[in-house]
Amino acid sequence: VAPTAPVCEVPSFAMTGTVVQMSCKETEGSPPSEYQWYKNGVALLEKTGTGSARTANITYTMNKKSGTLLFNTVTKNDTGEYFCEASNGIGSSQKCSVKRMQV
Repeated sequence: VAPTAPVCEVPSFAMTGTVVQMSCKETEGSPPSEYQWYKNGVALLEKTGTGSARTANITYTMNKKSGTLLFNTVTKNDTGEYFCEASNGIGSSQKCSVKRMQV
């Protein structure tokens, strides 16, 4: 079953230095969807613990299975427009509407 448009939870405002978790979920897809987060239209990298992720100064953890995007400490650099895409290899992937977070 192809995924439906996911529901994204993105806070409008966040204080610098706080923990922010965004969530993305859709329930129709079978097999279960994987989720990809985007910031300002660019796909976010999944942090794998390799050196390349550290040098990119990644301050978040993205879980493609659960759809969560977790910032341990947000900075002004994390301000932007976020959306998430659900895909399970069946039909076309689905996106939620873009939401802006201001830090």
